[in-house]
Amino acid sequence: MFSPRFVGLAIVFVCYNGFCGTISVADLQKRFEVIAKAANGKVGVAVELLETKKSILLNGQEQFPMQSVYKLPIGMAVLHRVDEGTLKLEQLIQVTTNDFVTTMQHSPIRDAHPLGAELSVSNLLRQMVSESDGTACDVLLRLLKGPASVDHYLRKLGLTNVVVATTEKEMGQDELAQHRSWATPEGLTGLLRMLHEGRGLSVSSREMLLRFLTETSTGPRRIRGLLPAGTPVAHKTGSSRTVNRLTRATNDAGIVTLPDGRHVAIAVFVSDSEADEVTREAVIAKISRAVWDYWVEEAP
Repeated sequence: MFSPRFVGLAIVFVCYNGFCGTISVADLQKRFEVIAKAANGKVGVAVELLETKKSILLNGQEQFPMQSVYKLPIGMAVLHRVDEGTLKLEQLIQVTTNDFVTTMQHSPIRDAHPLGAELSVSNLLRQMVSESDGTACDVLLRLLKGPASVDHYLRKLGLTNVVVATTEKEMGQDELAQHRSWATPEGLTGLLRMLHEGRGLSVSSREMLLRFLTETSTGPRRIRGLLPAGTPVAHKTGSSRTVNRLTRATNDAGIVTLPDGRHVAIAVFVSDSEADEVTREAVIAKISRAVWDYWVEEAP
């Protein structure tokens, strides 16, 4: 379906894989559908040119488990508390072994400090966002008094289609718990637009979070995978385990800066997929590249 925010039928000239021709919004959405078939699952896409709010959706209003993409709104909620003065970036927090996520979950902090450590809020935030550390996430959620406080922050921003309801440890202990923290692709691009516009955060907090997102080490073959080298991408990935050959979440969401300085918010969720990891990530990369080609060629 098309977003009601897209007005008019834009047609641009695109060259891709040796083929050149005009492409419309409808053509681009059809390309999404063709690319998505390889996932052998459910794919949701939302893209929005942030300067104009033109957007295109594929299953964009359906719910998908976020997995670690939910660390983006958690990071925003933490920095909101910093802006309020109830948390300080230099504040030292004790991380104990009780805070560690399960051994099946990603946590550089747990691996580097098996007996625990004392870390600053800014360090925990960087580890959560840039390294997708599950332990850092749960410690920050503890400081916020739980997932409900993040959810409350999102409602104050006016978002109803991004929900934070679990800790990382809960998702690691129960395969189905991940469905409780969900978003629609359209909801995620809406959140990215708010971050881009600085809503709900100070200038310094916004800049810090965007820097951490740009330094993301995970998912190099997703949104960034087929984009020109050096393209600025501020993004957050999310991934579930594969259980009985079914992968419930392979996600990426972020802001891509085009050569002319415009910005595109992209959210791609691949859910309940029977494809292998290379294929799932290629689906995200190809959708991202199709979006890039469309709006680069549309540039005035």
